[in-house]
Amino acid sequence: MRFLYVAPRYHTNQVPIMRGLKREGHEVCFLSQYAGSVEDYSDVTPVVVGYSRIFLFLDACYVKWIGKWDKKAKDRKIKCGFPAMGKLASNIRDFKPDVAILRERSAYSICAYLICRRYHIPAILYNQSPLWEDRIKNDLPHKLVRMITPKVRMTPVYGKSGKEKVIEPGAAFVPFVMEPVLSADKRIWQKDGVTHIFCIGKYEQRKNQRMMIEAVGTLLKEYKLHLTIAGECSTDAHCVYYHELEKYVCMHNLDNHVTLLKNLSRTRIDEQYRNADLFVIPSTLEPASISQLEAMAYSLPVICSDTNGTACYVENGENGWVFRDNNREALIQALGKILSSPGKMKLMGEKSYQLIVEKYQIEAYLAGIRRLLENLRHKEA
Repeated sequence: MRFLYVAPRYHTNQVPIMRGLKREGHEVCFLSQYAGSVEDYSDVTPVVVGYSRIFLFLDACYVKWIGKWDKKAKDRKIKCGFPAMGKLASNIRDFKPDVAILRERSAYSICAYLICRRYHIPAILYNQSPLWEDRIKNDLPHKLVRMITPKVRMTPVYGKSGKEKVIEPGAAFVPFVMEPVLSADKRIWQKDGVTHIFCIGKYEQRKNQRMMIEAVGTLLKEYKLHLTIAGECSTDAHCVYYHELEKYVCMHNLDNHVTLLKNLSRTRIDEQYRNADLFVIPSTLEPASISQLEAMAYSLPVICSDTNGTACYVENGENGWVFRDNNREALIQALGKILSSPGKMKLMGEKSYQLIVEKYQIEAYLAGIRRLLENLRHKEA
């Protein structure tokens, strides 16, 4: 099949999907609005379509006048920016995809969807809103947007099902995928008698690195630990928070127990996964992090908060623990459950690896795409 992707940028969580599709003999074209500062283009080089000149002029005016009051003025283009239609249309037409996967309900994806309809290309909406939602918004604006965006939707976030929850018609869970890397029996666990904990995420308060350091500081009274945090440090705000963490580590004499790393290459990130015994992502309101699955591919137990969209990949008590969001004591308790039983740590790592092998390979992704295409055909019949 020929897969076309249209998204704001080529995100890290797309890499295993692109790699898997190409390995299975499929062709891929990725059209993006802009190029990210830290991306892995070893499998697919996206075509940066960009924005129309009219929009860029309007956006510059908006940022200049409104940016003084709206801190997110520069980010409005991701949702509201519209493309250079000729360039977008020619790339879609020339590639002749069998299916188009469009990111989010935005002005950009609406334009792409209208082009796909013109050339009779089936399109699937991709976003990270949970499959199970509290409610479906049926006011007039949302109804109008749904009319001019794809009729079927895929999400890697399952959410919490229940009597009070609903599923949007045409929506389906299609998981993130990951290639297995290192089985538990080939790992060297707790080198030198120390449990090595790894965290990854941009240096910002929402990622809760400070809370993680505090938790490790408390647990050092009982366990031999070393925490490594790796994060992106590409903005002034990132740098400010990074230096705040450095200062905290120094003031609390944690230099020998906490290492802060920034802007690591993919190779160095992989080294950290190999050297770790346990992976923790303590961030709050994380939409859908791929790092849990990366850790699982290296046979690591995983701890994350209950507001993390991809908490659904952590089977509580089996391959890790899900703790109460933004709660340091709950995080300490989750860590303690694993640290108190080194044998359990290895068993959880084995379960992580097993889940990757059995449930989160490219075959599961392709099966989800086929089901959505069949659903789409029934809707259009």
